[in-house]
Amino acid sequence: MADTTTDILSTTSLDMLHRELGAKMVPFAGYAMPVNYELGVLKEHLHTRSSAGLFDVSHMGQAILNSDSSAADALETLVPGSLSSLKPGQVRYTLLLNEEGGIVDDLMVSRPPSSGADGELFLIVNAARRAADYCYISERLAGKAHLSPLESLSLLALQGPMAAPILEAIVPEVSSMPFMTCLDVDLDKIAVRIFRSGYTGEDGFEISVSNGNVEPLARLLLGYDGVQPIGLGARDSLRIEAGLCLYGSDIDTDTSPVEADLSWVISSRRRRDGGFPGADRIQRELIQGPERKRVGLRPLGKAPARAHTSITDVEGEIVGEVTSGCFGPTVGGPVSMGYVIEPIAVPGTMVKLVVRGKQLDAEVVSLPFIPHRYFKGNL
Repeated sequence: MADTTTDILSTTSLDMLHRELGAKMVPFAGYAMPVNYELGVLKEHLHTRSSAGLFDVSHMGQAILNSDSSAADALETLVPGSLSSLKPGQVRYTLLLNEEGGIVDDLMVSRPPSSGADGELFLIVNAARRAADYCYISERLAGKAHLSPLESLSLLALQGPMAAPILEAIVPEVSSMPFMTCLDVDLDKIAVRIFRSGYTGEDGFEISVSNGNVEPLARLLLGYDGVQPIGLGARDSLRIEAGLCLYGSDIDTDTSPVEADLSWVISSRRRRDGGFPGADRIQRELIQGPERKRVGLRPLGKAPARAHTSITDVEGEIVGEVTSGCFGPTVGGPVSMGYVIEPIAVPGTMVKLVVRGKQLDAEVVSLPFIPHRYFKGNL
């Protein structure tokens, strides 16, 4: 992607710092964002896997959902997961659904750590979908709950095996935080909300902080040995190796959670009782199986198969399409994800990938390509 001016793009509060650090800036989701820094995508990827990478993800949307009764009950009418069971400081990944059972967006929902009531939830949504999400939620929950976007907040992600030791040196309380929990603390006298979560498959944290304090915080973290700034290029290859979906590529409004291999977000109560958009389709697919399914693909050669590459069976019949693909630096070879018809979605099945007119051998494999290293702790 070529560099671009920012006269029609939004910028995060770290825009000047990115440029100071030598970032190559590209347009993404309406923002000027760093695709890589001086290390380059490959080294940034490997550095995150071996040490700690700092990502600016301030283009993501952050919002509060308030209700006079139960914010969880209100939001449960739009998602297939159970939110009413969330305890203060717990975080849950879930999916906004449309009436056809397609995915409007995937998002993180948490009950604020200090909340003793059920009247408030904290949401983090995808950058490219946040305007649509805010409209979708506000319209459908009118009279039940009120959504307040928090434009005054930025978001950093510190990811990798050294993320916890580095953050613990500043905030000892994070040492015992399990995966998918959050904590309100002062980080070097800066008020932040820390989430133990991320988009790389590594242990790590996402840190919500005011726009005015994000640059001092970023500089503080970058001052630690082992921390390097990481751009969108490595963020993409890291999440593909971890088997994580990108909205608009691997999931969209036509894709159901069952097709996307995200059935685990549907709680047993919701599987039984429904009560969410598209429940008829999703409950049927849970019982009968979907017509297609997201799978991992390992090309047997060196050429990566990227989005929109056709997938055929060994006889040459088209059976699916690649949705994400890259060279996997940790894996040491190409990795892809895509959708294939259900009979093909069995690990070990051989397929062909049509790359530049050539049929290349590949194997259907289980996801993720690399083991997740989340810190589970004591929930």
